[in-house]
Amino acid sequence: MRSSRSGSESQFTTTCQSGMERICAAASGKMPLGMMAHQKMRMMLVVLIMTALSVQSRSQSPSEPGISSDSAEGTASGNLDATYMQPTPKATLKNYAFDTFGPYASAFTVLSAGLDQATNTPPEWEKGIGGYTERLRSDFGIAIVGTTARYGAAAAFRVDTSYYRCECKGIFSRLRHAVLSTLTARRGADGHQVFSVPALVAPYAGSMTAVYGWYPSRYNASDAFRMGNYSLLESVGSSVAREFLSRGPRILFSSLHWSRSSSATVSGSKQ
Repeated sequence: MRSSRSGSESQFTTTCQSGMERICAAASGKMPLGMMAHQKMRMMLVVLIMTALSVQSRSQSPSEPGISSDSAEGTASGNLDATYMQPTPKATLKNYAFDTFGPYASAFTVLSAGLDQATNTPPEWEKGIGGYTERLRSDFGIAIVGTTARYGAAAAFRVDTSYYRCECKGIFSRLRHAVLSTLTARRGADGHQVFSVPALVAPYAGSMTAVYGWYPSRYNASDAFRMGNYSLLESVGSSVAREFLSRGPRILFSSLHWSRSSSATVSGSKQ
């Protein structure tokens, strides 16, 4: 375990050093700013994935001498919740509907379409209201495919990918929980957190479908991968919004999404 942790830290250090070298190259004019943005985005995704994996490795680490297995697991993972209840198929369907058509999904889809309109992406589409409508339909389709892929894969992996707010206090603790929840899921009756393969794959399923389904023919797999990266970062923003801005939508859509199984909160850092 210690050697594995040392290897992860070495890989993290190498990634950071490589990222700093690219930033310096861009600042000196040796690298285009667009390429620099892509490199920074990749670096952020690598750090996010490595951090999410570290959560799972800590939760699976053996207990130390003199510490019971239950308390060791609770201390290592910091995410067990005595009030957690596995969602029923009906609750999962409601959660899927909320994640697909709810306020967060709708807001980010409208925002994404607006950014595509402002940057004229893709340029083959019009710039007026017709172009925005086409981009809105496209982004909505990507969101539907991505969410469907996430819930379908979650069923296959037998994990719960619904978002659960943190009961911890403090902005940074809650922010950390929101970011990590982007690539973690709940498993088992106790709701312990594991690395979420469905959450990682889903954004790329949506972008790949768009590129080979309705995007201009010049787009290819590399474009789909780039679009998937942005979709994954949008998922981070959605998790942060759920953590800090959920009171209004929670009340408005309580009959649709926030069943008891999905309203359970995380007990990490209880005070």
